[in-house]
Amino acid sequence: MGKAKIAISVENSLLKLVDSKVDGSVIRSRSQAIGYFLKKGLQEQSVSTAVLLLKGEHQAFALKKIKGASLLKQQIEFFSKHGIRIVYIVTQHTKNMNLLLDEISDAKISVEIIEKQSKGNADALRAIKEKVSNSFVVMSGDTYNDFDILKMIKKHIDSEKLATMGLMTREKTHSYGTAILDGDLIVDFQEKPRHYSTNIVNAGIYIFNPEIFELFEDSVSLEKNLFPKLAKIKQLVGFFTYGEYFHLTN
Repeated sequence: MGKAKIAISVENSLLKLVDSKVDGSVIRSRSQAIGYFLKKGLQEQSVSTAVLLLKGEHQAFALKKIKGASLLKQQIEFFSKHGIRIVYIVTQHTKNMNLLLDEISDAKISVEIIEKQSKGNADALRAIKEKVSNSFVVMSGDTYNDFDILKMIKKHIDSEKLATMGLMTREKTHSYGTAILDGDLIVDFQEKPRHYSTNIVNAGIYIFNPEIFELFEDSVSLEKNLFPKLAKIKQLVGFFTYGEYFHLTN
């Protein structure tokens, strides 16, 4: 890949920040440091697509009003305020389709419903494979988690891993699968254990690189097929969301 020389003027305070990144090993010069910050900043802005995986039987929950607005509206507003520009809702065709269309009709961002009869949530996610070229966010359609997702995006980009999973802690974990961490990496799972060694659980929100689809093969479920595979090859990072959370189908 070719490189071009440019001349720029920056404030002294910014220059000090740039120089602080020069460590003499990975980043050896001021120009490398400037390139690092430019790349990271542009990558963070490039995460502009989100996917809601909404089971047909959960559509009624998505339409349910909570604090004056439906769960679906609140999910779309969450994405909008964090810079997401397009949301794909992958769901099955049901009698609720017109109600779903009404809910998204006044959205401030682009929202598209994709109808797909799926065997599981991994199978459903395949519907957007040809629509993404950069990292993208995925949220379970029956959950809401209000937190600073920009920090999660930064964590994902800095990690240089294929996937990042939102995490939270719960006193009672029997309704969730629990995650086992080694530092920031998720290294294993316990699926809804009766006796658990950790209270860290999946928060139902993820960030994936588009290369993730190369690992899908015959995966049907994200939780049962894909995430254990990612944990085994050390390509799954955990991020604690620490926000208002509700899961309507639990």
